Amino acid sequence: MSVVLKQALSNDIEQDYSKYTLIEHRKKYAQFFTPPPIARFMAKWLLGNVGLDSVLEPAFGLGIFSRYLLSEKSDLKIKGFEVDENILDQAKTIFDENENVQLTLQDYISSDWETKYDGIICNPPYFKFHNYNNISMIEEVESKLCFKLNGFTNLYTLFLLKSIYQLNFNGRAAYIIPSEFLNSDYGKFVKSFLIQSKSVRHIIVINFEENVFEDALTTASIILCSNDLVSNRVHFSVINKLSDLGLIEYEIAAYPKYFNGYSTKLITELKPEIKWKAYYQEQNSLKYNNLVSFSKYGKVVRGIATGANDYFTFNKSKAGKHNIDTKYLLPCICKAMDVKNACFSVDDFNALAENDKFCYLLNVMPPIDQNISNYLNSGLEKQVDKKFLTGSRNPWFALEKRLPAPIWVSVFNRTGLKFIRNEANIANLTTFHCIYPVNNELFGGIDIDLFFAYLLTETAKEIFNDNCREYGNGLQKFEPNDINKAKMFDLQKIDKATEKIIISYYLEYRKSIICSQIDESYIKKLIKYF
Repeated sequence: MSVVLKQALSNDIEQDYSKYTLIEHRKKYAQFFTPPPIARFMAKWLLGNVGLDSVLEPAFGLGIFSRYLLSEKSDLKIKGFEVDENILDQAKTIFDENENVQLTLQDYISSDWETKYDGIICNPPYFKFHNYNNISMIEEVESKLCFKLNGFTNLYTLFLLKSIYQLNFNGRAAYIIPSEFLNSDYGKFVKSFLIQSKSVRHIIVINFEENVFEDALTTASIILCSNDLVSNRVHFSVINKLSDLGLIEYEIAAYPKYFNGYSTKLITELKPEIKWKAYYQEQNSLKYNNLVSFSKYGKVVRGIATGANDYFTFNKSKAGKHNIDTKYLLPCICKAMDVKNACFSVDDFNALAENDKFCYLLNVMPPIDQNISNYLNSGLEKQVDKKFLTGSRNPWFALEKRLPAPIWVSVFNRTGLKFIRNEANIANLTTFHCIYPVNNELFGGIDIDLFFAYLLTETAKEIFNDNCREYGNGLQKFEPNDINKAKMFDLQKIDKATEKIIISYYLEYRKSIICSQIDESYIKKLIKYF
């Protein structure tokens, strides 16, 4: 057995590389290595193709997939692409004995479009749209596939789409990628291509409590594709521990037979515009009646994005240092940790200010005095005006227009959405989203106390969870449209007498917060009314 085959069943190579390579270098090239049990599982899918001869590994790294494949079928012809010369040099020393392994220092997206392969296996680089040359790469993929994509498409999905395009007839592809595209807005276009290509066969969502990839805050999914005519179905699975892979391995070995029909869909049944978690996760909203779209009662927009928080945020000390007059400072919540309770009052804000917390935003309005002029010049010297957001504003230091929102909602959470009543009537950065109640022309507005009382309940949070995005370590994220498109209880179903009871409970809860003796029992009493 060659050195490569002996090393196939361990990740000692990856561990040594990580030990002696700076994390900054690994992050620059998005080098997060695939755990061996997952690499073996993915390789098994390719090996299920009896005609497997040519294999492509588009983001080669240290070749963990190829090592597994060669340990099972030593005569495979493998081609690998890599953009990091450092890791490629090490990979070449591992595979130098195998003449059938061809490694190339070249960008995969711009190369090798017309070559077809029997198997393609990949853990692509995880770059969001603003971390790579997304415009030119998206245009290239669009032109080759004759398919329109969203400008916010992440790089890893471009890898996946190109690989599907390059499959031979009966060829198979196995990808491990972040699962966010399944439930994001830009993912609609990616899912449309998966449906159009009729190649996706299994989608396995990895729901481990710990991160799959060390140092990467993301959940993962395994996408198995096949360019064949023997199936028109997609199987969805969720695994909570590595041992669950064994059960799914039994299923893929029996392909095209599927066992758990409840999580199997015809490709033609899939809807690209919805979150695909509806196909693999029980929907909480199905347990409730009298639900309407959240947009009937509220509209969510993100908080103020400065593009350079270190420059634009102030505390009293920083304002004093630069002699900035208070008329140029806008009261603002800059960090989620500065909001402790469900009601944020003027007293709460004043406490932040007195404790020298960063709770002001630079808000330059004419006339501009000399101290402001000096501070703006210092921003030019630091090239703050050249950043992604500031570079698109005129003038570069202008704040986004955003009225103070009466309700804030958390962006990230691990225990359910956090709603805050903004009684201080101040601005907020993107650490919170803004909720503005809607005044319906036909029915008029809903009492904001009633609205907020509902949002505080576990019922509301449970229903909203149908639309969350999931990351590693149980972290959840909600974009504004995730909430705007969510369901909520129809508050107009509540009669006036019940409404008074609900509001009275909320006001007692609010009073307990003000008195620093928070009584959650009032919120629990609300559940029976929703």
